[in-house]
Amino acid sequence: MHVNRDSWFHRIASLSFVGAVLISFTPALHAQLGWEGETGVFVTPFAYTASAPGQKLHPVIAYHYFNGGPIIGQFQEISTEVGIGKRFELGYTHEFHSFGDDPALSFLWQNGFEIFNAKVNLVPENSHGKLWVPAISIGTMVRGNVRNGGNYMEESNPALGSGKTDGDIYLVATKIVPQIFKKVPVILSGGVRGTNAELWGMSGNAPNWSAQGFVAVAFVFTGPKKSSIIVGSEAAKQPHHPMDFPTLNIPTTLTYCVRIVPTPKYKLNIDFGIAQIAGQVEPTVNLQARHQFGAQVTYGF
Repeated sequence: MHVNRDSWFHRIASLSFVGAVLISFTPALHAQLGWEGETGVFVTPFAYTASAPGQKLHPVIAYHYFNGGPIIGQFQEISTEVGIGKRFELGYTHEFHSFGDDPALSFLWQNGFEIFNAKVNLVPENSHGKLWVPAISIGTMVRGNVRNGGNYMEESNPALGSGKTDGDIYLVATKIVPQIFKKVPVILSGGVRGTNAELWGMSGNAPNWSAQGFVAVAFVFTGPKKSSIIVGSEAAKQPHHPMDFPTLNIPTTLTYCVRIVPTPKYKLNIDFGIAQIAGQVEPTVNLQARHQFGAQVTYGF
């Protein structure tokens, strides 16, 4: 049997390069916190946790900003997350809200709320030496003191009931695929969440629990001086309409984002993105939130 040594040399060199790239960006990727404080992209979770090699407890902090537009207003969040061992994370996020300036609608988005999250990794990536196995995790979100949309309407009229708390429970799988494109690893992620929240609580509660799917894809490029630039997009389905607003049609949320990992030496990540949230939700109502800017900064200790 003839063995092409040049071919094997190139394969080994290619795998070595991919391994070096993955080693350089994976710890920072895992530490990056999403919008609600969990390890993830912008609005969807990864199956990874905030754990770090050699640390039993790995604390991570983050600042998030999102401009919801002139009607919804602006949101800022401060997150603290702790990776516990190799497979667990727990976190808390407080959301601050600045009011919009539309007298007819902006009052429906009130002050910020609290978010608690937890995640456990069920299956590590490449488990038992199988390179095709994704990381698989389950997680949950609990949001308290939510006073947006129908929640505010019910608070104003106690006869309607109360909707100040909502939550999610989700199952997610994430995989780094190093060989789809030459020298450009691809991150694939997706799952399903059961939720009774509309737009992660930013539009209050949904009328009932439902199952909503989400997916994310990202491409990892090597930047100057060992930096990494990760370009990605997400899609997250939403319940059809908020509680007490049965005629409003909330579309699937789409995001387009860039993550910069300046150096593998420090666990610092910077995100920029555009989110398509909600525009013409019914013939006479335009929420003007279809091309909204967001940014995040995460640092792990």
